[in-house]
Amino acid sequence: MQETLGRSIFDGALGFPLMVVRQDALEHNVATMAAFARDHGLELAPHVKTHMSAEIAALQLGAGAWGLTVATPRQAEAARGFGASRIMVANQVVDPAGLAWAAGELERDPAFEILSFADSVAGVGVLARHAGARPFRVLVELGHEGGRAGCRSLDDLLAVVACAQETPGVEPVGIAGYEGALKTADEVRKYLDSLQDAVAYLRVRDPILTVGGSQWFDVIGRELVATQARILLRSGAYVTHDDGYYRERTPFNRIQGELRPALEVWAHVLSTPEPGLTVVGMGKRDAPYDEGLPIPRRAGVTVTKMQDQHTLVRGDGLEVGDLLAFGISHPCTAFDKWRELPLVDQDYRVVGTIHTNF
Repeated sequence: MQETLGRSIFDGALGFPLMVVRQDALEHNVATMAAFARDHGLELAPHVKTHMSAEIAALQLGAGAWGLTVATPRQAEAARGFGASRIMVANQVVDPAGLAWAAGELERDPAFEILSFADSVAGVGVLARHAGARPFRVLVELGHEGGRAGCRSLDDLLAVVACAQETPGVEPVGIAGYEGALKTADEVRKYLDSLQDAVAYLRVRDPILTVGGSQWFDVIGRELVATQARILLRSGAYVTHDDGYYRERTPFNRIQGELRPALEVWAHVLSTPEPGLTVVGMGKRDAPYDEGLPIPRRAGVTVTKMQDQHTLVRGDGLEVGDLLAFGISHPCTAFDKWRELPLVDQDYRVVGTIHTNF
């Protein structure tokens, strides 16, 4: 997109449908979360599975992020290419190829740090069998009933910790948790209490406690302030926010501050086959739909259905060839649909390119 720098997205140089990233909102969100973490004694390890973009990762690292969080070894390799010297894989790693890469990278670069999760003796064993000269540093994960991974009791967690402490090639360095599936602040507080108990029993030097942090970082900031551990917040979706799922769930609905939606999809009206029904040239291949349909920016327009390459909307006064803008719901399934996205200023002039690596 180098040839479009300085040009408007509407001057015919770029085709539609088109997802754009608004520079002002992106930079605002990065600065806002960096300030929140700093002001609450937390450190930010942003989850880059959301965007998998070197350009956005550079903004986050430049704003003071501890390092980058990923979900898989392949994402870890990409994050290493983004320039991260610290990476947290927020998952149990069992993939032999991924573990071989991690062991090799640890041996190649003494300054490189990679953390991963473990929630079972079997998982510790997998790590040990693939360890190299430097041990794999692990965060033992404590879950909750009805949640995803993680030990379901403190006794189970302590058994995994003991195993990791006794196993060559593995070094326990902290506790991990994920509170995003909990429904109320009271449930989150109780879960955070259990994580703090686990840290107290861990008995390692300079322990780490890592939590999710996209929907409940206000509670985390209040409840973990006195915890005797380094708190790593793995928030990810904040970086571009949205007009749907996270707009409704952001902690900034409860505390002072705001995040701004940074992603928009622009698409043409293709057909008006019957009164009140309009077909737009944007579909499931272009915008997320798993956590809510796109949100029209034009008053009186409603999305009723998405198909692979089309979106059906209802609204009056729409004509073939009209360009419509849509906000999105759920940024984590938006970026993966695009390999290049124009970064635009407030006048929709292209000021850069965001590349993704999925």
